[in-house]
Amino acid sequence: MFIFTTKINRSRVVAGLLALAVLCGGVWGLGQVLFSPGDAVSALGASPRLKTNEDRLEYLAGYGWQVNSEPVSVEELLIPEEFDESYDDYLALQSAQGFDLTDYAGKRVKRYTYEITNYPSGETGVQVSLLLYRNTVVGGEVFTTSLDGFMHGLTMPT
Repeated sequence: MFIFTTKINRSRVVAGLLALAVLCGGVWGLGQVLFSPGDAVSALGASPRLKTNEDRLEYLAGYGWQVNSEPVSVEELLIPEEFDESYDDYLALQSAQGFDLTDYAGKRVKRYTYEITNYPSGETGVQVSLLLYRNTVVGGEVFTTSLDGFMHGLTMPT
């Protein structure tokens, strides 16, 4: 049987534990950035900066959408300061895509709307909108304006 003895320096133990805590925090933080559920769009670049029309077209192509090269409309909108229950479904749709419009309450955004030319069902008149705050995507949806219309997130349905 062997017995080992050593002299422990308290300041080195504290420094070692502190370094271990910083390392663990860094690994956890990196995991949150890479794997957080709010980054559902991260494969396409969550909230990229889209400065030009070509940037917006490329962003939509990343979802598989083919659109007319010029927007149907470009509008400036004011996000409400407070959201009432009439916004619940829309906020849930945006949240499911990793967007949080409540962060932009009271801010002006631009909505770029394009006509989709390759909707999977072959339906015509389907449009896609992107909401941009200072050239950063903060929301978006695919929709039709027909009476029996629909609205869903940017991901192409199967």
